[in-house]
Amino acid sequence: MTAPRLSALIVARNEQERLPDCLASVAFADEVVVVLDRSTDASAEIARAAGARVIEGAWELEGERRNTGIAACTGDWILEVDADERVNETLAAAIRATIATSTHAWHQVPVDNYVGDRLIRHGWAGSFGTTSVPRLFRRGAKMWRAQRVHPGLDWTGQEGPKITEGALVHLVDRDISDMLRRLDKYSSAKAADLIASGDIGTLRANVRRFVSRGFKSYVSRKGYREGGWGVLLALCTGAFPLLSYLKAKLEPEKHGGPR
Repeated sequence: MTAPRLSALIVARNEQERLPDCLASVAFADEVVVVLDRSTDASAEIARAAGARVIEGAWELEGERRNTGIAACTGDWILEVDADERVNETLAAAIRATIATSTHAWHQVPVDNYVGDRLIRHGWAGSFGTTSVPRLFRRGAKMWRAQRVHPGLDWTGQEGPKITEGALVHLVDRDISDMLRRLDKYSSAKAADLIASGDIGTLRANVRRFVSRGFKSYVSRKGYREGGWGVLLALCTGAFPLLSYLKAKLEPEKHGGPR
């Protein structure tokens, strides 16, 4: 039998500094597709030089640009990787072994999250970070929804066992300031999604989410084991939905709402 073909999909914007290492880490794939959203740096040249097929364009919604990339892939299986992520050698081998025998539609892959040079294993929760992601899937099994940030997913087929060997190395933030900038960026995009949906929620509900998500991050996900970093993660995890709501409620004109 012919071995299943694997496509690696990278969706990026102005990532010329991080793209080379990302591309090198997915060189084990049979095909690499890079979708560049409104990029103005050397990302396209870097990707083509590495042998990738490049699709350039402008997409307002994250879900739309990711679906464009999925549709462009020709492999039997697709592995989605962001420019700030690297597939380590152990995970690459595990992915090859999985697709060779899997009868399922998709699999979670493990993630190692770094802030600067520090590996933070505990406390990731909600929309601010996760320790596993559903990135390996058969072509046709996954569809992103039309949202700006952390869009939802629609699946066809059954989930298989989580891959446990190796890790997708995620260089989440460079430092604390970078973490806070990400919170600001993500909450602004989420505020726009809330306004577009016509239902931004309530202050009471989002205050409850601030508490429950912070608790989940710090206690249930054992963020306390990371010391001060766990406190930071709990604050950001809880603040994301609350800050998104407040931006949509108090400053709708800045996020696509009526003036």
